[in-house]
Order: sequence, then structure tokens, then C-alpha cells
Amino acid sequence: MNGSGNWDWDTKEKYVTDINELKKKFPSVRELVPSDDGEKIATTVRNEERRFTTCVNGETWEETFERIYSLKFNPAGQLISLALRDYEWSVIIDREMWEDKFDYIWNLTLSPDGKNIAVNINKDQMSAVCLNGNIWENTFFDARDVAMSPDGTRTASHVLTKRRAELDNVGFMKKNWTVAVDGNAWDNTFLNTWGAVFSHDGSHVAAVVRTDLVQYTIAIDGTPWEQTFGVVWEPIARPGSSEFVAPVQTPKGWTLAVNGKPIWGNFSQVWRQGFSNDGSKLAAVVAVSIGNWTIAVDGKPWNTVFNQIVATPVFSPDSKKIAVAVKHKNQWTIAVDGSPWSETFENAWNPVFSPGGDKVAVKAERNGKYFVVVNGKIGKKGYESLWDPAFSPDGNKLLIRCVDDGKYYRRVIPVNEI
Repeated sequence: MNGSGNWDWDTKEKYVTDINELKKKFPSVRELVPSDDGEKIATTVRNEERRFTTCVNGETWEETFERIYSLKFNPAGQLISLALRDYEWSVIIDREMWEDKFDYIWNLTLSPDGKNIAVNINKDQMSAVCLNGNIWENTFFDARDVAMSPDGTRTASHVLTKRRAELDNVGFMKKNWTVAVDGNAWDNTFLNTWGAVFSHDGSHVAAVVRTDLVQYTIAIDGTPWEQTFGVVWEPIARPGSSEFVAPVQTPKGWTLAVNGKPIWGNFSQVWRQGFSNDGSKLAAVVAVSIGNWTIAVDGKPWNTVFNQIVATPVFSPDSKKIAVAVKHKNQWTIAVDGSPWSETFENAWNPVFSPGGDKVAVKAERNGKYFVVVNGKIGKKGYESLWDPAFSPDGNKLLIRCVDDGKYYRRVIPVNEI
């Protein structure tokens, strides 16, 4: 909810544009993408000549392209997208295209404040990362994923240091992968690398590395942990330190490890770990036995288990509560501190806490319609399309971005009237 204090919380309803009219006008209307504040909604449309362009609030750009995809609004309301024009790819900020052009670009990544933009790029059969229009000085035979430091000034990617010949199956067994940070590759190379992440101060990078066919560990700034494991999932940074926490598989089961050493007991599975906002608590999805999933906080699992899915845990702003979407017996709901709501749904998305932590809102699906649900109470109105709700700074209102009867609206509704 970056900048939500500056949003319009007084206007109860704004009609923005008619989505049905767009669908009548163009042979193809792609995914709808609203801005965080709900004031804008964008989509890619294809015309009769099979050319693509962008439409924002019903207004179509005059310029057309061979392709446009990966539309994202930054918190300032600027639309960022990737486009192919005259067989060259580049980044577009609103209607202005970067000067640099590429053979292909992907993995559009924005810093939390939206002021920094990074993409993977391919040019002249070499790959790298481009940050704010500046390409790494060093390029590689392949570059996969973009990791960005929290302040948006540094980037990292998983890179291939030696090209593998076509049909060279033996090449898969060679240690030709590593992580490049700001274009500088680690000295050590591995069979595979993935899950790169920066420390909170941006000074260190950790990633999962595969040291041989059956062993994995975490490498920090290119140096692997001394211990290796059967499998390792992606690490996260511990706030206020240079340490990283990762789920690891040991002969005794799955646990969380720091610097290669277990810090929790053992479970049938551990993943999707996350710290509270103040860094005092650590939660993760765990399986207490095969097929029985729940959340563990600081190593202690909830008493309630779910037999299908437990999504990523979400901490309240004050770090005192956890909410999570769960699926049990083919029905979705939200569990808060281990207590599931009584209402169930065909689908449910990640929950959102109010600033005070006393309310939880979520987008949920029932009977083909999408509803806002607050603290287990289903909203009166179902929508054709709906995006995650957002609380006002005082927690008393909700911003609803929705498509109702083929029209996109921005609505502000008091929580007690939902």
C-alpha cells in the first residue's frame, strides 16, 4: 500500500472505463492491469492488422507494436511495459521507450518504490541485466532471473559462464552456472543456481547452488556453506544482519538453517518462510506429516492442520498476527493464528491486514463471482473481476478495484458496510 495516504479515500465511486466496449472494438483484449490506487486500468489490445497497442482508461495509444506484454504500474501511477517495435525490444515508461534496444527482454522487475527498473536482456546472442537503461558491462551466454536489492540500485542474475554445445547432454554435468552481481560473476561455479536474493542492506547475495548431482547448499557471495543437503529451497535475508535462512533437507527431515546449521526441529517439509516486519518472528509453511500442512512460528507449528494447500504466511504490520490462505477438503478459506474462518470458497487469494492488524481482508471466489471478505464476513456484492482490496490508513475503509457489469470501477467502501 505504498503511498495509500495520498489516495482519494473520500470519493465513494469512480466509473473509469467500459471493458465491454473495448472487447467489441478489438479482436483481442489481454489481461487487465489496474494501478495500486485504482485510478487507472491498462490492457494490451490487438487490432485487425494483428498489431498491438496499449489502452489506459479506455484511451488507446496511437503507436502500434509487434508485441506488448508484462504491463505494470509503479506506485506513482506510471505504466511500465515491454514492447517489440521494428523487431527490437525495449522498455516503455508510459509512452516513452528506452533508447537502448535488444533482441529480447524479459523478467520486468521494479524496486518497491517503483523508481528503478530492471530486465533480463539478450543482445548479439549474449545475455545480461539492464538497470534503468544501463546494461551490465559483462555479458554472459545465458542469464536467468533478476534479483534486485531493496533500494533498487543493485541487480543479480543466474548466469551461464560457458556455452553448452547443442545436443551436448554431458554439458549438463559441468559446473558452468554461477551468480553475477552488477555484472561481476562469482569465482565459484556450480551445476545449477537459483533463488538469488540480496541482504536487506544490499551488500550480500545468497543463492541455492547445486554442488553435484545429489547435493545442494546455499552460497553467500560465492562461498558455499560447509554443509550440503539433499535439497534446499530458496533463502531469505534475516533483517538487520548478513545472515540468510533457507529450508534444507537433512536425513532427519526438513528444517530451517542459518549458516548451514539447523535452527528448528524437523518436519516432513518446510518452505515459504518469512520474517515479521520487526524481524522478531520467523514463520514458514510446514508439513507435520505427509499431507498435513500448517504454519510454524519460530519452529512451533499451529495445532490446526490442512490436507491440501497452505499458501505463503502474511504477518500483520505490528508483527503480532499471521494470516494465510489454506485449502482443506477442496475448499479454500483464511486461517488467522491457526483459526480458520467458518466461510469457505472455491478460491482465495493472499490476505491483507489493516494497518492496525485488527482486520483481515481477502479476494475470494464463490459460484463464479469474486467477493471481498473481511474477518470472515462475505461482502454483499459479487464482481466479474476483482483485485486485492486495500485498507485506508485508518483501517476504516476499503479500496475496491472491480469490473461490474462489464465496467471498471474504483470504489471506496466503509469496512462496516462491506
